[in-house]
Amino acid sequence: MRVLGINAVFHDPASALVVDGQVVAAAEEERFSRRKHGKRPVPFSAWEQPELSARWCLEHAGLAPEDLDVVAYSYDPDLVDAGDVPWEDLRTEYARRAPLFLATALPGLDPAKVRFVPHHVAHAASTGLAAPFDGDCAVLVADGRGECGSHLSGEYRDHKLEALAAQRLPHSLGLLYEELTEHLGFLRSSDEYKVMALASYARPAHLDLLREHVRATGDGGFAVTPVDWASLVPRRRPGDEVTERHAALAAGVQRRLEEVLLELVGWLHDRTGQRRLTLAGGVALNCVANTRIFAEGPFDEVWVQPAAGDAGTALGAALHVAAEAGQPAAPMPGADLGRGWDDGQLADRLRAAGVAYERPADVAVAVAEALAENKVVAWFQGRSEYGPRALGRRSLLANPCVAENLDRLNAVKGRERFRPVAPMVLEERAAELFTRGPIPSPYMLFVHDVRPEWRDRIPAVVHVDGTARAQTVARDAEPLMARVLTEFEARTGVPVVVNTSLNTAGRPMVDDPRDALECFGSAPVDLLAIGPFVVRR
Repeated sequence: MRVLGINAVFHDPASALVVDGQVVAAAEEERFSRRKHGKRPVPFSAWEQPELSARWCLEHAGLAPEDLDVVAYSYDPDLVDAGDVPWEDLRTEYARRAPLFLATALPGLDPAKVRFVPHHVAHAASTGLAAPFDGDCAVLVADGRGECGSHLSGEYRDHKLEALAAQRLPHSLGLLYEELTEHLGFLRSSDEYKVMALASYARPAHLDLLREHVRATGDGGFAVTPVDWASLVPRRRPGDEVTERHAALAAGVQRRLEEVLLELVGWLHDRTGQRRLTLAGGVALNCVANTRIFAEGPFDEVWVQPAAGDAGTALGAALHVAAEAGQPAAPMPGADLGRGWDDGQLADRLRAAGVAYERPADVAVAVAEALAENKVVAWFQGRSEYGPRALGRRSLLANPCVAENLDRLNAVKGRERFRPVAPMVLEERAAELFTRGPIPSPYMLFVHDVRPEWRDRIPAVVHVDGTARAQTVARDAEPLMARVLTEFEARTGVPVVVNTSLNTAGRPMVDDPRDALECFGSAPVDLLAIGPFVVRR
């Protein structure tokens, strides 16, 4: 059975392909169109069909549109209660016409093959059916909104979802965080991770008030009433100074979000008795909250879909349809589900670009040497990541031993100085340096406490609160990056390198070799490692 999953309604348009129960490909449209989150600078900008990513998924598998059995669309317009929500009637009509839009984008596709999957069911499937578990699990979805809700709690038994609780709009933890993001001068539905980082710089403020406005209801749901943000902190305009008052408000909302999520997972555990919890939805990209759920919640294991935001619903919709047809998928093989190029193709691209390049005996050694010399390296290897985290496929690497490298990388990327960068560490060494968060942690979706004896040795990756968003690297899954880490430790005595996404502010992560060369040429990066080749500044 061949199922193409599509997300296209709110933001982060994406495509995913599941064939005979195997996840074959998944990619976000922004990596092709170069429009971050798939937004065009026109009204209704989020309504972009993932034409380029869908075509690529099919080409990668050697399929034509007419070969598909189902196209699963992660939004069901029949579930919408428009009420007085601006533009909801128009959004719903747009979704209803999706079969025709897709048939135009993919000539040969029968519009009758398009099937609508409820948004939160798609989120749930993206994690509950993709997790590396043998057996059943609980699932919690929380985001801004779906058709008429913002949350789903339930469990998977024998690959079938039983929904136990769902929260209807206007109550929404995700929209609360979006509103705060906008009030603090950042871009909503995009920059929420900046607010999470900012929250570490102050003690939580306004908690008593926030606990009145945001509370669990004891039945698996929650209530969120409007907050007059301006009565707490004046609205910050983009570009204005970020003050301690802004950070304190961010810390208060972050703390209250964590508290409510802990109540929700406690209720879910009581109802299901499951040992394992899976998370999805935009709220599940909040790695600070994820760690509290792991460390303080009742579940033994917690797994988060690496594409937990709306892009992941493309995969979830496909997995849901396949499971209903009796073809439950094998666990997600990894996040490297996007485009890749072989050595010959990369050499052709480098020659066409007219840049001088070389092929060292071992690119891992060349990169480790450059990092030990405190050079910044652009790293372009293998298939690109599905989801918002750079996981060692499209990354900027640096030496963690030099504290100034945090400011250096933020300057390279043109982003705020309070933003942290992440450590990559070999899986078998991680427990020596990091504690509290789960190990292994291959998708950078939790924070870890840095052990005190290591904080001064890797200052570039230690956040202001003593934590780090560590990514563990397994030798069998990532042999090339594992060699970089081994060679870097041989030269420095430190088994960690800095990892942040290979892009500049406001641009999507690079995906194509052309994007990598453009980023390398425009940013103060010392070396580009692209496949087995290196380009030096």
